[in-house]
Amino acid sequence: MTLPPMPTPAGNPSMRSAGGAIRTLLITGVSRGLGKALALELAKRGHYIIGCARSQDKLNAFQTELASSTNPPSENNHLLMSVDVSLNSSVEEFARAVMEKKGVPDIIVNCAGTINRNNKLWEVPAEEFDSVIDTNLKGTANVLRHFIPLMLEKKQGVIVNMSSGWGRSGAAQVAPYCASKWAIEGLTASVAKELPPGMAAVALNPGVIYTDMLHSCFGNSASLYQTPESWAPKAANMILNLTMADNGASLSV
Repeated sequence: MTLPPMPTPAGNPSMRSAGGAIRTLLITGVSRGLGKALALELAKRGHYIIGCARSQDKLNAFQTELASSTNPPSENNHLLMSVDVSLNSSVEEFARAVMEKKGVPDIIVNCAGTINRNNKLWEVPAEEFDSVIDTNLKGTANVLRHFIPLMLEKKQGVIVNMSSGWGRSGAAQVAPYCASKWAIEGLTASVAKELPPGMAAVALNPGVIYTDMLHSCFGNSASLYQTPESWAPKAANMILNLTMADNGASLSV
């Protein structure tokens, strides 16, 4: 299996300083990987986190870690909930709770994702294919379905849909994942055309990061790549600086 191509980033995220305003960011998939690292980085900078993941046990452990990373330390600034983004009803309930407890987020980062075990497409079980599409594509759509209307009332907000180098190229053994990320690119470009002035939706390729998902593809060689913790500051700078001028863009960290 070959690595996805590494597009030239739009600008230099490490040189882009985030504005001083405190933001409320909704991040899906916060219990591990990129979502977790990004949430911790943003909390360290004083921003408020609304996070969700499926595992309540992992969320409980993350709650303590998030509170200690918050500047100043606090558990009250954040909201974590057990949500299965692949289920529309679960996201609908999540949206109601967010509105009651925190209000409309300034930025949404659709980070929840999964990947199939390495296999030729015709050898991937139907249930496994469905799981990838349900989480990566339908999960993102469910979040947009219930949160964009809330953002429309404020006529502002930024949506970041995590894509991949494999959402802009193909690779053997991971056809379901590639299909889901190509779909994210198309979904994002289309939704961007439906948003009013003041809002933006972008597809963001995080790059090649050492996560459980990369380990699933590359085994021990995955450890040669940067960690989520080293990636998060660059990603945070980029996300915090997105504006309506970026609407519809396909960007890379």
